[in-house]
Amino acid sequence: MSILGSFHDAKPVATHRPWTRVIVGTTDWANAISELAKGRHDLVAFWGEPTAVHLALRNRSNNDLATLTFDCTGGRFPSVAASHPPALRLERAIRDLYGLEPEGLADTRPWLDHGRWGVKHPLAACVPAEAGGTTYAFLPAIGESLHRIGVGPVHAGIIEPGFFLFQAGGETVVRLEERLGYVHRGIESLMANASLDHAIKLAGRVSGDSTVAYAYAFARACEAALEIEVPARAAWLRALAAEMERIANHLGDFGAICNDASFAIMQAQCAILRETVLRCCANCFGHRMMRDFVSVGGVTTDIGDHHMDLLSRLVLDVARRLPRLAELYDKTASLQDRTVGTGFLKAELAQQYACGGFIGRASGRRFDARKAHAFAPYDRLAFEASVLETGDVNARVWIRIREIEQSLSIIRQILDRLPAGPTASAPFMRGAPREGAALVEGFRGDIFVWMRLAADGVVERCHLRDPSWFQWPLLEAAIEGNIVADFPLCNKSFNCSYAGHDL
Repeated sequence: MSILGSFHDAKPVATHRPWTRVIVGTTDWANAISELAKGRHDLVAFWGEPTAVHLALRNRSNNDLATLTFDCTGGRFPSVAASHPPALRLERAIRDLYGLEPEGLADTRPWLDHGRWGVKHPLAACVPAEAGGTTYAFLPAIGESLHRIGVGPVHAGIIEPGFFLFQAGGETVVRLEERLGYVHRGIESLMANASLDHAIKLAGRVSGDSTVAYAYAFARACEAALEIEVPARAAWLRALAAEMERIANHLGDFGAICNDASFAIMQAQCAILRETVLRCCANCFGHRMMRDFVSVGGVTTDIGDHHMDLLSRLVLDVARRLPRLAELYDKTASLQDRTVGTGFLKAELAQQYACGGFIGRASGRRFDARKAHAFAPYDRLAFEASVLETGDVNARVWIRIREIEQSLSIIRQILDRLPAGPTASAPFMRGAPREGAALVEGFRGDIFVWMRLAADGVVERCHLRDPSWFQWPLLEAAIEGNIVADFPLCNKSFNCSYAGHDL
């Protein structure tokens, strides 16, 4: 059944592609919230504009997608988070950026706004605000002999900033609460009135380790809006780059998780393999991280026979060395003691939060955008989206290992079947304003992009949603009951993006 099947007053937006966007009233908005709360739909994205909010939903039974728009009369809208907790941080961010008030929202603390912008509601009224920051009211924990441990926002490693408040009884964590927003760069503001060439570069810099996936999602949303057909060779090359990105990141995480359990040899071996992958990327795609490889309508560079030979040898090398590393991990008792049963994420929470990527699949959520919303060439490739039920650090390690194996298989298929032809479509024609959306599987999970293009071809509005929005809250749940010393292990096993979340 379609998401919109039970709606009565929905008004379709004719220029939105590839799935439907409708403008709804109070009754249909409440109906959508009810379906979310009952678990019949997944929350895909939730974002605002100066006078409206948009809610992207997925029907769990058939993967049908739709976007609902609610006009905020008087600057207010009925809260989604009041009935569906996964919307909470998104709703608080809408309040910070646009000044729209969610009616019924219990937690009205700012989320992205730390009181240091000098303005309030920067994407709407942009009224002056006093500088200097405000005190953030962390939620309490009740119990005898509890103590607090604050970590961050500056950390010992070269990582992004985030503050973590642990409330613990002895070494056992009773409550963890995160405070993010320290790397807010105003990406959505920078997107406004940007040319497509500049906007896709911005998209590729939302989260540097996912530059291919973000540019991929942006390009597909733009191509949907403009009804651009991407040449077959370009589509296959995009998937090739995306799988290379997935392998590099999973190798890095595999080693880093083991290193946080003081098993440094795995970190060293995985770092060598990851470096080999990145050097191959530099040779084949012009950049170690493949930045600016994906363009609207295709890709910016082609690969030749020499590059295909390099890629084939890389696949053989990783496929030869990975099983030995997996065996070493599996047979090291001291390492297993740290990862098995640690940081357990309940399957019910993974489902409720529509948790994507290896985190969701390690806790039984069977969703991978490459399969659920297959597009070329994934609709023609044979691969499995591995799923485990145990939901601990160990499961998240094994999902990464299995995904590396599947990505190697995908790359082999692409190299064997890469079609000839152009790598970019003809220049597109400007016309009436139009909208597009896309969902692409990055290494962390599904990345959502929605955009509105003006008649002159520039970006009028663009929203990018990182999978970390639905993963950070679950880290808080997964660490509960573990010891403080296991937090680095749990945190790395999630490896959520600070920058992708903070935009």
